[in-house]
Amino acid sequence: MSRKTSPRVKRTADARRPPGMADVARVAGVSAQTVSRVLSGHPNVHERTRVRVLAAVEQLGYRRNNAARVLSSGRSRTIGVVTMRNHSSSGGRITAGIENAALAVGYTVSVATTPSLDTSAVEAALSRLADQDVEGVVLAVPLIHTNRRIEQLTESVPTVTVDGSRTAATEVVAMDQARVAELATRHLLDLGHHSVWHVAGPAQWLEAVERREGWRLTLEAAGRPVPPVLEGDWSPASGYRNGLVLGRVPDVTAVFVASDEMAFGLLKALHETGRRVPEDISVVGVDDIDLAEYGRPPLTTVAQPFGEMGALAVTHLLRSITAPDTLPEPPTVEPRLVVRSSTAPPRTAAGAS
Repeated sequence: MSRKTSPRVKRTADARRPPGMADVARVAGVSAQTVSRVLSGHPNVHERTRVRVLAAVEQLGYRRNNAARVLSSGRSRTIGVVTMRNHSSSGGRITAGIENAALAVGYTVSVATTPSLDTSAVEAALSRLADQDVEGVVLAVPLIHTNRRIEQLTESVPTVTVDGSRTAATEVVAMDQARVAELATRHLLDLGHHSVWHVAGPAQWLEAVERREGWRLTLEAAGRPVPPVLEGDWSPASGYRNGLVLGRVPDVTAVFVASDEMAFGLLKALHETGRRVPEDISVVGVDDIDLAEYGRPPLTTVAQPFGEMGALAVTHLLRSITAPDTLPEPPTVEPRLVVRSSTAPPRTAAGAS
């Protein structure tokens, strides 16, 4: 009895799975990217190819309701954004920049969050956006590793990243994170500090890796010793834990912290261990969050124009959607050092001057 019914069960299970873009591509005998271009209304598609793809869409019932909406207008006029769930304020500011720029040109934004940087989680977020017929995607997560499915999705849908990560098909609007670290470290060395300690972000984040490397190279270029790296996770709590360690190291006079939020935790720990800022230890953060200028003391930091990055990502994504054959060099957004009261010359240098 079970042998007779099992094929029916399998067919029922298959019927519950809606056809995907790859199914349409297989039936039409084209690539998934060509299917995406037909459904997005790209002009540079041969008419016979367009007819073949639309016939496959009709045959398979591919996202019938949503596909019908797209085909009636030729465009979905929607941009997808992949971002981290419960990420720091920087992620929200990038998303706000994307939304403002998209709305200004008549596009809506659909956000898919991922709980982690695991490739399967990022793949799931991209797949959700692809199923909504977005015309393009801004990948606002630090994608260091990819898999075959992520490569396929970013090839089939125009994609721009905003953090320097890339797949084979993505375009990048990047902040030079090594330059971020250089500005912070060079500022402290120029004040007269012999070396600079570093509280780094998590190693799976590309921007954290690049800041760590920029810090190290700046010290080495100046002929200064490179202290051991302390590991953080972007949270104020991790900055606090590392601050308790640094506060008990007598020869520490300067610290470059990979984010403002960690820097605030570190400031609290230094206060509790009796180390004054900036009299005993100078501290530089990254991001220039809204609280930075209201700290005690106000925090010297490297500002990143997140809204500008989001807006530039939209500009380049729309160019990729409407004119896919033009590939200008993507921009690198320049960071800016904001000097406040948390940095000063070391006491020995101040006393000698």
